[in-house]
Amino acid sequence: MKKWNIRSIFKEMVTITAAVFILTNIISYVRKPELVQTKLPNIEAALLDGSQFKVEKGKPLVIHFWATWCPTCKLEAPNIERVSKKYEVLTIAVNSGDDKKIKTYLKERGLTFKVLNDSDGKWARQFKVEAFPTTFIYDGQGELRFTEVGYTTTAGLLARLGFL
Repeated sequence: MKKWNIRSIFKEMVTITAAVFILTNIISYVRKPELVQTKLPNIEAALLDGSQFKVEKGKPLVIHFWATWCPTCKLEAPNIERVSKKYEVLTIAVNSGDDKKIKTYLKERGLTFKVLNDSDGKWARQFKVEAFPTTFIYDGQGELRFTEVGYTTTAGLLARLGFL
C-alpha cells in the first residue's frame, strides 16, 4: 500500500496538472478551425453598445467567440475582460439571444468588453467556429498568429500578445 505524504501528494498534483495541460492543448489543436485564409477579414459591424467596430491596422486584435449558455465561457469571461483593458478585443456572442439578454448577462457579471451579437451565427460560420469559446489573435498586420479552442488564461493571452 502506498504511503501518502506531502511530497507524494505534490508529485501526483503536478502529474495530473501536466496531463490536463497536455490533453487540453491536444483537444484545442484538434478542434481548431481550419481557416482558408489567415488574413484578418475586414470587419465593420454594429456593437451591442450602439458603436461601430472597424478593424484598426497596426494593432494586434483578439477576436473571441463565446456564448451565454457556455459554462467555460462564463469561467473565461473575466480573463477576456482583463485583456480588453490593455489590448483591442472584439468578442462575438454566438446564438445567445437578443441584445437585451446579452446586455443583462454582461451587466450581471460586470463585463464591459466590446460585443458583437452574432444571433444567427453568420460570423461564427465565417471563422469556422464550431466550439466555444474560440479565440483568435491577429498581429498588427492582420495576420493570424494564434488560435485557441477552450479556456484561456489571462496570463496566456497576455504572453501571446506580448510577442506580437
